[in-house]
Amino acid sequence: METSFSSHPWLLIFITLSTVHAQLPGSWELLVSNAGVASMHTAVTRFNTVVLLDRTNIGPSRKMLPKGHCRYDRHDDVLKKDCYAHSVVFGLQTNEIRPLMILTDTWCSSGQFLPDGTLLQTGGDLDGFKKIRKFEPCEPDRFCDWVELKDVELINGRWYATNQILPDGTVIIVGGRGTNTVEYYPPRKTQNGAVELKFLAEVEDNQMDNLYPYVHLLPNSHLFIFANNKAVMYDHEDNKVIQEYPELLGGPRNYPSAGSSVMLALDGDFKTAVILICGGAEYGAFIERSTDTPAHGSCGRIIATDQNPVWEMEDMPFGRVMGDMVMLPTGDVLIINGAQSGTQGFEMGSNPCLNPVLYRPDQPIGLRFMTLNPGTVPRMYHSTANLLPDGRVLLAGSNPHYLYNFAAEFPTELRLEAFSPEYLSLDRANIRPIIEGIPETLRYGEAFDVFVTVPLPVVGVVEVNFGNAPFATHSFSQGQRLVKLTVTPSVPVDGRYRIKCTAPPNGAVAPPGYYMAFAVNQGVPSVARWVHLVP
Repeated sequence: METSFSSHPWLLIFITLSTVHAQLPGSWELLVSNAGVASMHTAVTRFNTVVLLDRTNIGPSRKMLPKGHCRYDRHDDVLKKDCYAHSVVFGLQTNEIRPLMILTDTWCSSGQFLPDGTLLQTGGDLDGFKKIRKFEPCEPDRFCDWVELKDVELINGRWYATNQILPDGTVIIVGGRGTNTVEYYPPRKTQNGAVELKFLAEVEDNQMDNLYPYVHLLPNSHLFIFANNKAVMYDHEDNKVIQEYPELLGGPRNYPSAGSSVMLALDGDFKTAVILICGGAEYGAFIERSTDTPAHGSCGRIIATDQNPVWEMEDMPFGRVMGDMVMLPTGDVLIINGAQSGTQGFEMGSNPCLNPVLYRPDQPIGLRFMTLNPGTVPRMYHSTANLLPDGRVLLAGSNPHYLYNFAAEFPTELRLEAFSPEYLSLDRANIRPIIEGIPETLRYGEAFDVFVTVPLPVVGVVEVNFGNAPFATHSFSQGQRLVKLTVTPSVPVDGRYRIKCTAPPNGAVAPPGYYMAFAVNQGVPSVARWVHLVP
């Protein structure tokens, strides 16, 4: 049987790229052929496990719950008695998959890790609209599962909202479909109800484009909130907008037209924060259900802490909608997943973007993007990307269908893959550091030592960088952050190198919680050690 490239144009793109992939940096590996669920939401825990979470009313998954753990779902058109898992935990060391039990619908929900390492998970659709859930992670050989809180619920139901941990360890929950408010967990005693955020209503258009707003905690303790094509600085203490930013040209950037966004690494005196927003769908593609409208390739970069900020524009090598942006331990940004045409929504994307791109923020404009080795698995709507403690990036999910569909051109995707950036190539193994000693707990501003070994002699400064574990969903990693610590040049001591470091100064620079601590030597990161940062 002949293959039709006209009906599968992405195959032709892949074949063409495959002829040159050996010349492009990065490598791919299949970790698990069947994770049981297509992960719509993904988070890495301090026990080196990964929580994968789909929605509940989706019919049968490919992972059964333990015997006797069925749930009854009146909202599921396919299964009223549901004995299938819609969340699992994946062990990075063992590649084992264990089912978890979710009781209410988590479709297009939000999440964030609390200071004690518990994953807070909020909202969803239908019976999950106002629910608050927690997952307290455990060692891979122990049992832990989702718990739905019964003594508290969201003030406003939230579907397509964004969570961000704050300097005091509380979490702000921003927006949602038809919900132009913010609220907090734990609820603020001084506040009666949710707080209106008129900005979200003002930027809503006739295809929404204000859902899953991009929320970044700035080092001045305020929030950068971006929706559609505009942004504000928000004072969460007084619940008011204190600054409006210029409009970002190039069309809508949030769901259902989403590109992605990151705050670049914080360093130096920690007073400057730079926001990057890339990609998105053409306005109207969602309304028209157009699968072939080219995605945007433009990026906007802005110094959010400047008194007179302006957007600096540049273009990616590819147009991309539904891409994910991952802060690497080096401070570079990996842009991965997504499509080159269409928009977010079921059956509404095409022309998968198989090539990751590396964004190097310290390079001059015009030289910041590097095209990387293409993958082979299309990951479009409802896919995720997360940094792992060993420096790889985990790719999960992709389900552009209302139910699981394995016969479509872009089928429901259960495979888990890892992408290894060029810094993990074999020719750099002799400069890869190993962390031999680091405190397990640190307080703000604390001076401490990190001890590393390196096969070859160290030349230059070895960085120590803290990266948190965000909650990845719908092309945005909620709470994602990288902080480059103040360090002194390493000194040889008894066969090791000692690096004197200073912990982040406060919770606005690095909110309390667990961080992956990486030593980075000449652009090559170590395997991370988990560190608990406390007030």
